[in-house]
Amino acid sequence: METPEEKAPETAHSIGGEHTGEAVQETAAADETNEEVVAETAVEAEETNSDAAGSSQEAEGESQLEAELETEAETQVKTEVESETEAIVETDIVAEVKTDAVLETGVADEELALAVEEEQEFSHEILDAPEMPEQQTSSLSFFERLKAGLTKTSKAITDRIDLLLNDYGKIDEELYEELEEILITADIGMETTMSLIDDLKKALVERRISDASQVKSVLRDVMVDTLKAHSNNHLNLDQSPAILFVIGVNGAGKTTTIGKIAHKLKLEGKTVMLAAADTFRAAAIDQLKIWGERSGVPVIAHQEGSDPAAVVYDAIQAAKARKTDVLICDTAGRLHNKKNLMNELAKIFRVIERDFPEAQREVLLVLDATTGQNGLQQAKIFKETAQITGIALTKLDGTAKGGVVLSILHEVEIPVKLIGVGEGLNDLQPFEPEKFVSALLDI
Repeated sequence: METPEEKAPETAHSIGGEHTGEAVQETAAADETNEEVVAETAVEAEETNSDAAGSSQEAEGESQLEAELETEAETQVKTEVESETEAIVETDIVAEVKTDAVLETGVADEELALAVEEEQEFSHEILDAPEMPEQQTSSLSFFERLKAGLTKTSKAITDRIDLLLNDYGKIDEELYEELEEILITADIGMETTMSLIDDLKKALVERRISDASQVKSVLRDVMVDTLKAHSNNHLNLDQSPAILFVIGVNGAGKTTTIGKIAHKLKLEGKTVMLAAADTFRAAAIDQLKIWGERSGVPVIAHQEGSDPAAVVYDAIQAAKARKTDVLICDTAGRLHNKKNLMNELAKIFRVIERDFPEAQREVLLVLDATTGQNGLQQAKIFKETAQITGIALTKLDGTAKGGVVLSILHEVEIPVKLIGVGEGLNDLQPFEPEKFVSALLDI
């Protein structure tokens, strides 16, 4: 039998063991709890990591989307730049094509301006004043109309010559020099002026004249002799059939001159036909048709741009069939391309020689007096391309350069057959040297 002292240790040990077991259980429970916490923490960490990974993926996706948008924007900008560049290139090409077209057509500017000028002149002369010549100018002699028409040229010469001769008592070299300057400024030209001064000196010596007051009358005689040396004012259209070939630059008054000549020939009782062979200039055909209607003269015409030689051929056949006395042919004048002009005229002349050899031929060059010495240069160029038989000088009433008549006759040696000193139909008249010089010097 155990004593209480012996049982006490066992009891204590038992109690201690129980306490120890409980502690172990508590420790195990705590461990389980810790494990649960750790597990929850791990789960939360995984969720956090997953969320972070998702956020990172979203961020990367957004960055990629932004990059793609920027790339698309850059591509669009490049496309627009390329389009603009192509547009600029196309514009340059169009501009070059237009420039080439302008250079090729040439209605540069000079041909277009001259055509417009002639159209304005035509409208003014024909549409505004068709009855004026018969009613208003018939009471005036041609010399009076000539003198009135040459007023500008006369003032440029006569007033200055009179003033010069009044300042000098005797003739000397200084007087000759000043007289020379006056003649040159009247567009008589250097070469012709020097010839006139030389002839004047000889004439004054031969007549033993030393008084300056008599120089003007002697100068008149010298000018008349110069003009008569190459003067033949008669148009060779008496024989039937006859053909009048009219040439000249656009703006010189070709169409108007043709209309006035046709009117004059009709008054003489001749039958007349017009050929619209100026197929190059706009409105030339229509203008000639209006002249034909005004004068009661038939006009043979093709479409604009057609072959001028074909027009002349058809006109010749029509003139033969109708037994027309005079066939007048209008032609284009294009000095900017002398080779084409020469080829065109040569082709027309071949047609005339082949199909109309029996016709009496006259080749008339129409010059605008307002162009002065430029008209002289035109005469020289046309003389190289055509066998010119006469010159019609128009618009003498609107210029102070009428002295160009002298230089044309002296230097080109082609007779001036007709002069125009007004807008009326009767203001185109045969050139008469004596009357011209008298009107020019107001003697």
